[in-house]
Formats: sequence, structure tokens, C-alpha cells
Amino acid sequence: MKNKKINLKRVIKKPFKTQQKVGKAPGTVTYLGLREDGENKISVTDYSGDFYETKVLENVEETFKFRDTEAISWINVQGLSNVEDIEKLGKYYNINPLVLEDLVNTNQRPKIDEYEDYIFCVLKMLYLDKEGQLVVEHMALILCEHAVLLFQEIEADVFDGVRERLANKFGRIRNRGADYLFFALIDSIIDQYFIVLEHLTDKIELLEEKVYNSPEQDVANSIQQIRKEVLGIRKNIFPVKEIASRLVKTEHRLIKEDTKLFLGDVLDHSIQIHETIEMLREMSMSLMEMYMSNVSNKMNEVMKVLTIMASIFIPLTFIAGIYGMNFEYMPELHHRNAYFIVLGIMFLIIIIMLIYFKRKKWL
Repeated sequence: MKNKKINLKRVIKKPFKTQQKVGKAPGTVTYLGLREDGENKISVTDYSGDFYETKVLENVEETFKFRDTEAISWINVQGLSNVEDIEKLGKYYNINPLVLEDLVNTNQRPKIDEYEDYIFCVLKMLYLDKEGQLVVEHMALILCEHAVLLFQEIEADVFDGVRERLANKFGRIRNRGADYLFFALIDSIIDQYFIVLEHLTDKIELLEEKVYNSPEQDVANSIQQIRKEVLGIRKNIFPVKEIASRLVKTEHRLIKEDTKLFLGDVLDHSIQIHETIEMLREMSMSLMEMYMSNVSNKMNEVMKVLTIMASIFIPLTFIAGIYGMNFEYMPELHHRNAYFIVLGIMFLIIIIMLIYFKRKKWL
């Protein structure tokens, strides 16, 4: 993978309007997000070993016919603000209203819930856009008998690789069940975490060099920003380890034993991500300590120079003070070369003190 300069900057969102939920009954489907005017689109990819079809649907009712087919269906709902369509889809697939409530709550923490006929999973999709900014999107998946329902806020996602494998019959995905598609989508999301963490690592390392070389005030602001980015990313991906562990250990009938082998790889990746984000957290926390230490060291260097200069001028000031007194009888004042003798003594004192400071390694 080529390293290129990317301005990794987390997209800062406005506070969620959680007051919309206050006072409503549990299970009330209320969209909590920032894209109320976003485009809503429903598409489906239907496939089997020797069959493949993908299309955009005109309305949510067209998805109903894919529930009881033998083929595997990937139903992709883009846009979460249209809660009426989501409620219709949930009702037809017998999805619990509490699940639908969490599904449209973009502030929901990543988690996984198992029900009798389906498995519900919430993840955060992290990726870098074309401008190098970090995008954090809410993502929800529901694994059913012969279908995977995927809900996302925007059209952009990280599943191009999965679509290409399905379209061109690469690998084993076309001959596997819905649980393998479920795994492939989760794996694609987690793989993007490595890219984000890699660029975040590069940014922290560059900031470390800047802290050592030029700890200016703007560096302190950059440190605060990177700490916020790390903590924000950690909050979004930290629960993934628990999710992967539960999927590997689950006894749910929808997850086949051979798919658990692949989910074990997801667990390994999530453990690595967990360790990496903890390392980055420690590095970001220590950056401020390094900054303060370097600032203190530079201040000490300045104080040492000023102290040495003051130490040199103390005896010179003493001599100048003596000969600045207005006594009438000071014999050496009448000596023809007294001025040059006193200057020579001053320079001699400076040389002796510099040699002494050098031997003491204060210079």
C-alpha cells in the first residue's frame, strides 16, 4: 500500500437531537441523525451459484418477494430518515420494534443482538474520503434465513470488493449462504479500520517529530485535536472485539460452523485493531507530556544561558561599580593606562569564567 500525505481530520458533527426521543414509548422508530433530507434508495442483489441480479427498487414493497426465495438476497437500504419504509420492511420480516429503534439511531453504540429468526448487528463504518478526511457512518445489518438487510445513511460505503466478488463469481461467496455474506460485509468494514489506523499512526508519528523539533503553541493545539480523534475512533471501534467474539461463540442456527472459521479471522483482526487503538491512545496521551517536557527543557536551556551571562557580568558590574564612585582620592584614576588595565582585567575575568563553565560542562 502506498503511503501518501493525507490530512486525516475527523468529521465533527453537531449534537444529536435526542430530545426527539424524550417521552416516547420504547420501540418508537424515530430517526436520530443529521441527514433528514438525505436521499433514500433501496436496492437488492439476488444471487445463487449460477444466478446473479442486482437492481434498484421503486418501493419497499418490492423487497417482500425476496424473503422466501432459495436464492440469497442482499437488501440495501440507503438513507434512514424514511422511517415509514423501514417500519414496513421490519414488519414484513418480523423485526422487533426495539431493533428498528436502534437501527435508525445513529448514536447507537456498536453491538450485536441475537433473536430467534435473525441476528442484529450495529457497526460504525470508518473510511477516508477523497480529501483525506475521516468519515464515520452508522451501519446496521440484520441476518435472516436467506437474506441480509443492510441499512446505511449514505450511498458511499466500503463494499465495492464484495460487490465485485458477487458479480464476477470470485471466491466462495456465490456458493455460500447468507451467513457468509453477513461475514463478508462485516469483514469489509473491519478491513477499513486498518487503513484508518495506519494513517492515524502516520499522523501521530509526524506530530511526535514536530514535538521534538519545534514545540510551538500550534503543536499543543494539534495534540489536543489528535487526542480527540483517537478517542472518537476508539469509541466507535472498541466494541468490535466483543461483537466478533460473540459471533464466533454463538450457537445460533443462522451461523454455520464453517462460517465460524472465517469469523475467527475477523476476531483475530479485531484483537489486532483493539491493541493498535490502545497503543495509539497511549501515544496520543503521552504527546502532551513530551510537549511539556520539551518546552520545559528549552526553557531550562534559555535560563542556563541567561544565568551564565548574569554570572559573567556580576564581577564586571562590581568593578564598574567601584570605579563609578565619586571619591576624590582614587590613585589608579590618575594612572595614564588605568582605563586599559581595568578593561584587561575585565576581559581576563570573562575568559577565566568561560573556561571554568566549559570544564563544568555548563556550556
